[in-house]
Amino acid sequence: MAKSPRKWLALIGSAALTASGLFAQDNSKALLDLLIQKGILSPDDVKQVQAEAKKAAATSSTTVSGKLYVDVTNLDAETASGAKLSSSGTGLDVKRFYFGVTHVFDSMWSANINTDSAFSSATGATSVFIKTAYVQAKFSPEAIVQLGSANEPWIPFDEDLYTYRYVENTLIDRLHFGNSADWGVHFLGTNGMVSYNFAAVNGGGYKNPTRSKGMDFEGRVSIEPTKGLTFAVGGYTGKLGKDVEGTPALRTASRYDALVNYATKEFEFGAEWFSESDWGFTGSTSSDSGDGYALFGKVALGDANNWLFGRWDNDKTSKKLHPDLKESYFNLGWEYVAIKGVNLALVYKYDHIENPTSASAMEKSNEIGLWAQIAF
Repeated sequence: MAKSPRKWLALIGSAALTASGLFAQDNSKALLDLLIQKGILSPDDVKQVQAEAKKAAATSSTTVSGKLYVDVTNLDAETASGAKLSSSGTGLDVKRFYFGVTHVFDSMWSANINTDSAFSSATGATSVFIKTAYVQAKFSPEAIVQLGSANEPWIPFDEDLYTYRYVENTLIDRLHFGNSADWGVHFLGTNGMVSYNFAAVNGGGYKNPTRSKGMDFEGRVSIEPTKGLTFAVGGYTGKLGKDVEGTPALRTASRYDALVNYATKEFEFGAEWFSESDWGFTGSTSSDSGDGYALFGKVALGDANNWLFGRWDNDKTSKKLHPDLKESYFNLGWEYVAIKGVNLALVYKYDHIENPTSASAMEKSNEIGLWAQIAF
């Protein structure tokens, strides 16, 4: 016999309230007992409600996350002419604050939104951007599709291996030869040993969602043949969102990436290399190219809460237009993991640019202080 509309409403309402957690467990049981006493539900109906509620609770969830980068440092930076830069001095900086919400509808569908807050020295104000905002369909671990603004294939992958993003951006992010997220279609997956991420994106980065005449393409393939050892290669090609009607792009930007990383519980060592051409010159009659590499590592000091870490970058970002321009950057620090989610680091940084493009451009800087990452 078909259930009456009244019984269907009772079933749906009871299942929804039980699964959502709006009622405490005792109140949920009292509601179901009352519906049985009134003859609206049978014991079999109650079992159906409880089974559906348990199934919904197992597959649906909402996660809230946040991450804060803050530092208190002394910076001494000067130009090629010997003048101090206005950024020199002692102070506190909140470099980044990310706040995100991820909702899992079921084993296949989920959605994410993550904001990025940063201070702009150009405007003297803090700006808030949508960094990621996408809907995801997970057909299997090997086939995941994300539609919207999502992580790009290279920079976030690199950050996960480097682990000291709160101290310094990774190599191509620091030199502004890539975006960490962009608007488009992202296709990624892993089988445990091999992982990949391919994206067709607008090209302007997550802060600029506008479209152009075509889309850019970025991809990465990585392999972990044994636990802790990772090899990865990647590439990018496109107009960087500059190919618009009326002012077409004149050049295509490209970038090639390679990385190797080996990590254990006691130490980690990694190396990254990139080569690019016409990045930032897609609308210019001039052409340029650059390349660089980074070496980074860390070693545990007695336990997993104390680490000695360091990094060295070497790059030439204008090999055609300014062939004598060369940069060397390094940092050395001690990290203390206070509790899970709170990382503190005492760090010294040094940056030297040989033959800068103008007398007013920075030539060298020294910075020392405390950096912190608070994540939840």
